Amino acid sequence: MSDLFAGLKQKVTGQNLKIVFPEGLDERILTAAGRLAEDKVLTPILVGNIEQIEAKAKELNVSLESAEIYDPASYAAFDELVASFVERRKGKATEEDARKILLDENYFGTMLVHTNKADGLVSGAAHSTADTVRPALQIIKTKEGVSKTSGVFIMVREDEKYVFADCAINIAPDSNDLAEIAIESAKTAEMFDVEPRVAMLSFSTKGSAKSPETEKVSTAVEEAKKRDPQLIIDGEFQFDAAFVPSVAKSKAPGSVLQGDANVFVFPSLEAGNIGYKIAQRLGNFEAVGPILQGLNRPVNDLSRGCNEEDVYKLALITAAQALKK
Repeated sequence: MSDLFAGLKQKVTGQNLKIVFPEGLDERILTAAGRLAEDKVLTPILVGNIEQIEAKAKELNVSLESAEIYDPASYAAFDELVASFVERRKGKATEEDARKILLDENYFGTMLVHTNKADGLVSGAAHSTADTVRPALQIIKTKEGVSKTSGVFIMVREDEKYVFADCAINIAPDSNDLAEIAIESAKTAEMFDVEPRVAMLSFSTKGSAKSPETEKVSTAVEEAKKRDPQLIIDGEFQFDAAFVPSVAKSKAPGSVLQGDANVFVFPSLEAGNIGYKIAQRLGNFEAVGPILQGLNRPVNDLSRGCNEEDVYKLALITAAQALKK
């Protein structure tokens, strides 16, 4: 795990990246931001009341000398953000609405990313996933050709690294959604130096069972191949056929994947969520994430049970995503 983040740290250091933390008064955020600034990895932007943040940092013995602090209520370029928000929302918000909405730290922080004043955002230590993701979907929006954002976990155990998707966002993805998730998950894998080999999972392997559920997955494979002909992908696969060479030889002898998949796309959120937690709890894998993908600019969501180290690591991931934009 240390090697994984050492590599990310090396990639982003010296790139002059700025990551905004809307929860500037949270102790975990402050201490992680102080470390990031002290290590000269990136410039943290903390959002909140400036005097309160500075007092809290002093109390925690955290130096914010290399950080920036913005208070929405006194931000010099607030009018610029308001005008940009009104334009972005295309008639769904008046100027009066925007002035109220942008006092919310998550909306304010997301607008800093949208207007290129920051390269990415990390929130969720004290907010729900919806509070973090909603502004991103309204303002930053998904990349061209991607209709929905999705959430992946990097599963790490010693030298092993795998990508599990979607384990966080889409409850019942259709074939097009699954194709998008597969392509975006492959890009995420590359960010972590994993050469993607994508298995689309089901309870059937290459037609061993027929149902709308299995056909959805096989259709997604064909759609993904059309969109990205260079992508190494196959399915539908049961997990053992995707992961165990002897099973692949028996169940899918002609497949491009022979038990060597490293990116696993689950057919539904319940399958993905259950799957990553089983690997985490029974397989002793560390689950890094969720990492949101498919957005025009990186926004990532912390667990409210996170610690300082989680904040530090997710900031590194967010910065690395900013380099891939």
